[in-house]
Amino acid sequence: MSSFRIFDIAGSGVAAQNVRLNTVASNLANSSSVSSTPEGTYKARFPVFEAVRGEINGQETGAAVVVKEVIESGRAPNSRYEPSNPLADANGFVYTPDISTVEQITDMVSASRSYQNNIEVMRTARDLMMATLRLGQG
Repeated sequence: MSSFRIFDIAGSGVAAQNVRLNTVASNLANSSSVSSTPEGTYKARFPVFEAVRGEINGQETGAAVVVKEVIESGRAPNSRYEPSNPLADANGFVYTPDISTVEQITDMVSASRSYQNNIEVMRTARDLMMATLRLGQG
């Protein structure tokens, strides 16, 4: 296996964590949105990752992390009695997404750390390659 594949693997991890960070940001931005129907309420989104390995003619071509899909939460929305709200239904209820801010921030911190770890792997691999090249100079 070529030592340059480490950049492909870590790069795919960075891209996957970027999608995760973007879905968390979207969930947090929409956590207090209001709808007049339960069906129209924003649903939290979560990426599903998959580890893939490539192979051509029996030779391993590398591994990567890919976003298989982005799924929506199956949680039922919360309802609040606000008859003065212009979006209230006939019974005076408005609906908000069931999104836990604590869970989302925890997920954001985890994704951020994973992102940083992948960047650090690339930096370390680069530094080791540069040190190896310098061995031949003197």
